[in-house]
Amino acid sequence: MSEMISGFELAKRNGEKAIAMIVNGKEVDLSSLVDATAQVEFITKNSPKAIEIIRHTTAHIMAQAIKTLWPSTQLAIGPVIENGFYYDISCDHQLVPEDFEKIEQKMREIIKTNYKITREDISSAQALELFKNDKFKIELITDLNVDTVSIYRHEDAFVDLCRGPHLPGTGSAPTHFKIMKIAGAYWRGDSKREMLQRVYATAWQTKEDLENYLHNLEEAEKRDHRKIAKDMDLFHMQEESPGCIFWHPKGWIMYNVLKDYIRRCILKDGYVEVCTPQLVDRSLWEASGHWEKYRENMFIAESEGRILAVKPMNCPGAIQIFKQGVKSYRDLPLRMAEFGYCHRNEPSGSLYGTMRVRGFTQDDAHIFCTPEQINSETKKFCNLLSKIYKDLGFESFSVKFSDRPEKRTGSDEIWDLSEKLLKEATEEAGLTCTLNKGEGAFYGPKLEFSLKDKLGREWQCGTLQVDFQLPVRLNAYYTGEDGEKHHPIMLHRAVLGSLERFTGILLENYAGRLPWWLTPVQMVFATITNNYDSYAAAQCEKFTEAGIRCETDTRSEKISYKIREHTISKIPVIAVIGEKEAQNGTLTLRYLDGTQETMSADEAIAFMQNRCATPKI
Repeated sequence: MSEMISGFELAKRNGEKAIAMIVNGKEVDLSSLVDATAQVEFITKNSPKAIEIIRHTTAHIMAQAIKTLWPSTQLAIGPVIENGFYYDISCDHQLVPEDFEKIEQKMREIIKTNYKITREDISSAQALELFKNDKFKIELITDLNVDTVSIYRHEDAFVDLCRGPHLPGTGSAPTHFKIMKIAGAYWRGDSKREMLQRVYATAWQTKEDLENYLHNLEEAEKRDHRKIAKDMDLFHMQEESPGCIFWHPKGWIMYNVLKDYIRRCILKDGYVEVCTPQLVDRSLWEASGHWEKYRENMFIAESEGRILAVKPMNCPGAIQIFKQGVKSYRDLPLRMAEFGYCHRNEPSGSLYGTMRVRGFTQDDAHIFCTPEQINSETKKFCNLLSKIYKDLGFESFSVKFSDRPEKRTGSDEIWDLSEKLLKEATEEAGLTCTLNKGEGAFYGPKLEFSLKDKLGREWQCGTLQVDFQLPVRLNAYYTGEDGEKHHPIMLHRAVLGSLERFTGILLENYAGRLPWWLTPVQMVFATITNNYDSYAAAQCEKFTEAGIRCETDTRSEKISYKIREHTISKIPVIAVIGEKEAQNGTLTLRYLDGTQETMSADEAIAFMQNRCATPKI
């Protein structure tokens, strides 16, 4: 019979300074008993997996601190999230930022005390008795509907319902944490349920990691695309049209420059461009499966006894165009692109600038192909996506493979085949993917492409989705080489995701100092006095004819005021015009970094044309 030993003993035998371990693919506590001959992977403090366990334990430490300070507190849930964790609580005391230091001090005391953290597996009946005064835990235990549940204790000082794993003791937790904010959150996300206090916090391995994170948060606040957009006069949003954007002239220039660049890229890559209706009868959404799976996110209109939906996506419309006329295998792959304006009924509380909206334009496309063409089309798409991202200033991206979700359509056989073909295609394209389990679209698996910005934040933008089902549901066929009818495979793909959201990403990535070809106003001619207004106007006209987006500033203001205002507006070049420039036919160009140089007007035109050129397609 094999020897069963604790993870503590096994780690000691192997000379490992572990905080947890992985046994048979599952993360468990060091207190767990394992077969002495089992293959065990130890998680040390330096392991990438360690930070999540550290944050999970720190969440419990924070919960213990709050409950110690305000004993009437009832704990709801406290999960780890990106860069930290939160805990939802019900408390007679309304927490305020002034309480943060008090909570943090109590957390440090708990860490210093070094309570031993132990796991117990108990029956649900025992758990209901243990948490009989905690209504949230009772509801969670009841809904789990299982025979046993796990709890974690900090000796006799604290107990919580949890799956784990956790650190061996509170003393193992670093003290590099900070409570960030308080927010309201409905119990279980249901607006009809009790409003709880959600305490957000962050925790890191080292003091340097924490300081870097807090510094990046400050930078992110400075780079808030909404503030930058106001400074640059790009767009605004208002309550009368929640989640939709009012584009100002300068913002609309930027939007269309980006859109036109994408259009040129896709046309060069063999796409045709189409446009499908905004309002579509309910019957098509029922046939496509969206009515059943996506109805709650759709805006509905009624006319003449018919129920119409404002499209939340473009795919059913694209299939209607594919179905017009007879298609042959010789017509495939057919790459059909659309800058489709869509609406989705996102919760009002989730709306955020251009990053989360209700009305948006996808740089959408649907590739109709045969199963044999999936590999080559995936590879071709990845090349296109890489080129566009690089042109926009993002040198690399990460890829996630999202497989079947719980809420889906289609048989397991179809899903098996879809996932198999997409995995083969990713290998053919040379992509390294991480698994994003259960996050596929309801009709098929997908690849998700994420960019990393200059603050190290990841933004999921591009997607490629394999769909065997929609062409079948909507009766789309092509005639094969065998003369028989076949359903095409449909690849749904986007590079930017949405133009609105990507505009926000660009503004934050560049802190408003966009590549010159994307900047709405590339140059301003600012006069020192009104004596030189005619020279500025003549130069502005000349540069405009040369393809430069420029303006004049002949206001009766001090030149220092003008320079400061245009610098805030992120204008790349300010041509300062005074007596010397007007007499010599020159221009003094002042850049955003404060440097300047003087050159002839013709030299300046050549310089600006070169710097403002759109990337080559």
